[in-house]
Amino acid sequence: MQKENGTRDERVIGSKDVVKAAIRISITADRLEEKQLQKELMDMGIHTAAVDYGGEFISSVMKIVERAVVSAKREGVIREQHAEEGAVAGAAREALSQVMPKALGLNVGGKIGVARCGEHVSVAVFFGIGLLHLNEVAIGTGHRVV
Repeated sequence: MQKENGTRDERVIGSKDVVKAAIRISITADRLEEKQLQKELMDMGIHTAAVDYGGEFISSVMKIVERAVVSAKREGVIREQHAEEGAVAGAAREALSQVMPKALGLNVGGKIGVARCGEHVSVAVFFGIGLLHLNEVAIGTGHRVV
């Protein structure tokens, strides 16, 4: 990657950077901010995808996992290969398991973020949990290596 002064930045992007990117894309406020961040991250070599979701938590778990995989394929974050789809699905399940204690039996709404650089794949789920305006906010993350 080129720095402003023309020298090369040889910093290696690792799992921590990819998880941060997934969190950042999952907390964007709107599509414009999301697209701007995607471009910024792409310039760093990190591919991202994001998708909104909402519904009752228990009945939404599989929909959330499916949306993570479909959006990652649609945005070119992963290829249509069993191992890559499985990595996103596994990371999404891990992210959901981290927020499950707060979300069981309640409605959730928010955004799923997927990020990848090289072999590192991360999924972040950012949601409001609750009823009406009495929401709890939670973030869960998962990471896999492809």
